[in-house]
Amino acid sequence: MFEKLVPDKYYKSIYDVNYKALKKSGVKCLIFDLSNTLEAESIKTPSRKVKDLFEDLKDMGFKLIVMSNNFKKEVMPFKELLCVDSCYLSFKPLKRKYKKIINLFHYEDVEIACIGDQLFFDIWGANRMNFTSVLVNPISADEFAVAKLNRKIENMVINKLTAKDLFKRGRYYE
Repeated sequence: MFEKLVPDKYYKSIYDVNYKALKKSGVKCLIFDLSNTLEAESIKTPSRKVKDLFEDLKDMGFKLIVMSNNFKKEVMPFKELLCVDSCYLSFKPLKRKYKKIINLFHYEDVEIACIGDQLFFDIWGANRMNFTSVLVNPISADEFAVAKLNRKIENMVINKLTAKDLFKRGRYYE
């Protein structure tokens, strides 16, 4: 069970991800988590820095999708201002919305990478689909109550993964 929570790649932030290596490995589609991956939960629109990154990634030829367990009203400003596709109420780590992306855009599992800040939702969901899973550190400690509870459980799992030498917070890798 714990192995499905180990990310394929681990970076400090979305700005540190080696997108050229992902492209070279055959990845064509990047699915980004929204809350605490692109912006802090309290931020309702993308910053100039996120917009610039997304423009660079589009120029590299990536298909970009923002996927969130949040409601539509939280996701739509990012979809519209970043000019990307989106999935809201995704219920990650369930497979339904991931399968919809595969069917809609005709990607193979090896052509998709998911980038997010949570092991139980982003990484487990990507690993269940055999996508490349990319973990980044959360942007902010200022989270909603449910996310804070999830972080406490996640920290217990990370301690177990560290004891098994499968993952260690702060030890970044490609």
